[in-house]
Amino acid sequence: MVTAYDYPSAVHVDRAGIDIVLVGDSCAMVELGFETTQPITLDQMIHHCQAVKRGAPNRPLLVGDMPFGSYEFKDVDVALKNAYRMVKEGGMDAVKFEGGTESRAKIVRHVVEGGVAVLGHVGLTPQAISVLGGFRAQGRTADRARLILDDALRLQDAGAFAVVLECIPDNVATAITEALEIPTIGIGAGGGTSGQVLVFHDLLGMLSHPHHEEFVPRFCKKYASVGIHINDGLAQFKKEVEDGIFPGKDYSPYLMSEEEEISFDEQLSKGAEEGRLKTDDKSTKLEATDDSEQLSLYGNKK
Repeated sequence: MVTAYDYPSAVHVDRAGIDIVLVGDSCAMVELGFETTQPITLDQMIHHCQAVKRGAPNRPLLVGDMPFGSYEFKDVDVALKNAYRMVKEGGMDAVKFEGGTESRAKIVRHVVEGGVAVLGHVGLTPQAISVLGGFRAQGRTADRARLILDDALRLQDAGAFAVVLECIPDNVATAITEALEIPTIGIGAGGGTSGQVLVFHDLLGMLSHPHHEEFVPRFCKKYASVGIHINDGLAQFKKEVEDGIFPGKDYSPYLMSEEEEISFDEQLSKGAEEGRLKTDDKSTKLEATDDSEQLSLYGNKK
């Protein structure tokens, strides 16, 4: 599973044959620049889900993160109503909830019974950092590890089809995986889980830079340094524009016929006032006679 937030990243993930795409609420931090995941809204999440759906419309399973404040209420119908929005408006196949307490399991059960598949999430639950005291590893004591196991079992009983295990010790994640009948997906939880998930930007080194590295979690292996190539490309573009190299003739493809070019030059030579086009009587003629070209711009398929 890979976490992605937009059309181009979804296209790449789909082409790579990744089984599951998670539209994570970490979008708040990675794409929108917030310090935590908490500020992102349901409407914003749906916006990103729609983009990912367009990029990976058929093959991978698409899971949308339910954002903070969209499901935690005693009235479990609130969670179901918002989960329906993620499916119907966002195009998701399933939704993800954080936490495995009894109240959270009640919500999961209600949403599953309402017809929406649910991916659970225990261990480090970033939406609850105010309670946890920050982004901290979980399950590092026997008692706390047992509580996480109980949370995972509770989510399984509530009908979750799989559970994300985040930032817990390897042996704890392995024990939970062995105890469950449903798959586990690890992130910072060792190799004993059924599957793994990383964020698109992190695993590709999107924020890599020749002189410094932006924060990347300790558990994240970097499979590429795309950010370095991005920086190199932008710097070269800037230099070529300043030096007059770009665009040049190679990237100036739209030409007038020789006859039209002569006519245009003659109009310019008549002077600004005499040769000025009068839009009131010439606009329709120009539209009718312009030898226009159907363009393919910004990745459209025309």
